[in-house]
Amino acid sequence: QVHLVESGGGLVPAGGSLRLSCVASGRTSNTMGWFRQTPGREREFVGAVTWPTEITFYGDGLQGRFTISRHSAGNMLNLTMYDLMPEDTADYYCAAGEGLSTDHTRYRSWGQGTKVTVSS
Repeated sequence: QVHLVESGGGLVPAGGSLRLSCVASGRTSNTMGWFRQTPGREREFVGAVTWPTEITFYGDGLQGRFTISRHSAGNMLNLTMYDLMPEDTADYYCAAGEGLSTDHTRYRSWGQGTKVTVSS
């Protein structure tokens, strides 16, 4: 079992930047990623990175504004978000699983979520 704890959410003006972090304890997962969700909508894939190969993959339209990385023997996951827009407002969740996937059902461990609010 992997325990995940996110941090770094908050309120940021449009055009600003924010970095989210996720610390994993337990065994090291092949893949760690970020998803986001707003009320009434499906959980949306943001990005994921494998370990130790560090292959990254991003959700549609996010590469270039979002950067995902892993550190500390694969147990820390960061998401740096640039040029934030109000539509990026959501609860962001860290997830861990085996195998790179955009499907949230393929991830077995989840953090509690951290809220990101982008003001216009």
